[in-house]
Amino acid sequence: MPKGDFLGAFEEIVLLALVHLGDDAYGMTIRREIEERAKRTVSIGAVYSTLDRLETKGLVSSLYANGSEARRGRARRYFQLEPEGARSLERSREILANMRRGLEPNSNLIES
Repeated sequence: MPKGDFLGAFEEIVLLALVHLGDDAYGMTIRREIEERAKRTVSIGAVYSTLDRLETKGLVSSLYANGSEARRGRARRYFQLEPEGARSLERSREILANMRRGLEPNSNLIES
């Protein structure tokens, strides 16, 4: 499998956030989901650049919804996981499971 076929750690986190959020996946909700679940502070710019990269790879798609009065007419960009994105997440899960196979459940992974 070529290197470009593997998900980076942050790409995987972003895709998982989309799965959790469903129809409510847009920039700020994705950022909040990552910060809450991963206990990791991320910039909105990092989220959007990753989403753009994932969209270029065909793993996610986006659409703009009409802006509301509360948003002063600005459109909101929503993201959704594409079938290839779901397959990438599954491949990533399988790779990690294979790498863990054979390790003792409570073994020290890093020696002192």
